[in-house]
Amino acid sequence: MLLKHVSVPSAFLVYPANVEWAARCLRIDEYDVPCLRRACSFRKSEFYVVCISPNRSLKFVHKGDVESGRNIKLFFKDKGMFFTSLITPAILLVLYVTFLGNVYRDSFTSNLPNSLKLSESIIEGLVGGQLISSILAVSCVTVAFCSNFLMVQDKANGTIRDLRISPVKSATLSLSYYTATLFSTLIICFAATGICLTYVAIVGWYMSLADIFFLFLDILLLVLFGTALSSIINFFLSTQGQISAVGTIISAGYGFICGAYMPISSFGEGLQKIISFLPGTYGTSLIRNHTMQGALAEIQNQGIPIVIIEKLKDSLDCNLYFFGSQVNIGTMYMILGITILVLIGIYILLNKSQKYNC
Repeated sequence: MLLKHVSVPSAFLVYPANVEWAARCLRIDEYDVPCLRRACSFRKSEFYVVCISPNRSLKFVHKGDVESGRNIKLFFKDKGMFFTSLITPAILLVLYVTFLGNVYRDSFTSNLPNSLKLSESIIEGLVGGQLISSILAVSCVTVAFCSNFLMVQDKANGTIRDLRISPVKSATLSLSYYTATLFSTLIICFAATGICLTYVAIVGWYMSLADIFFLFLDILLLVLFGTALSSIINFFLSTQGQISAVGTIISAGYGFICGAYMPISSFGEGLQKIISFLPGTYGTSLIRNHTMQGALAEIQNQGIPIVIIEKLKDSLDCNLYFFGSQVNIGTMYMILGITILVLIGIYILLNKSQKYNC
């Protein structure tokens, strides 16, 4: 259906009972009214009739489509992207084990006194914990950027304008993108966690049920952080090329600044102080603590002095310091939680202040 006049309201909330009224207000031709009535009967619930420029055609946007359900359905509809997202962590694990496994192993053994002899199982358990903590810390943020492509895609093809002129609160619409990205990212990251735990069980398992519980909590918080951060950055993007470029930069650089690829302790003192201001650093440390805590406890049970174990924790970034003061686990959780709330608040305010022209 095409509108015959341009001076009509932008959007109507249409029910099956008010079809004739909506048709008169929209100046729809008489022969198009039955079509509108059938559309209402078919949907069996209210929906928005949105007037779209420049050809003034009518488009039906269902109320549920402006909520997170639409975004989640579109993500899973692209089976190629979903499958690729699922197998990417497995590919990363193979690459990490192949190219970084020996590096981590040599780095760990070089920090041990020559007089100390540890079993191969403990060493593999520590190396495995360091490997999977690096993969998961990076994936929680980079996968969120990939999953959040729909917001930019909607801006590129004009869909966001259709949704914006519907009588839906701006905060509701912005949170729908956030929750959809959060849901899809969690599925992928939890699947990656399962793959990583399977690898650790093969090479050397020392994790307790409490470690596993807190590991999944760490993943949840880091995904919340990554989704909020990606939502803010993607808010300023409007083309597929821009999101691809930003995604490449994030994928390449985030692993270094969060301490996933290289321990922060190996950086210069000035750079360590700068990195200590970044919330993602504490997320990496939380994951690393809970993937390596069991193996470190086993080392202590074998009579290794606590001083040596603390030096190992320092070298592995299990212990983090803020201008010389050690940051405990509880403070790390608090920093990450406050950062998530602040980022979500900024994202909602940005969306409320944004104007879209139809």
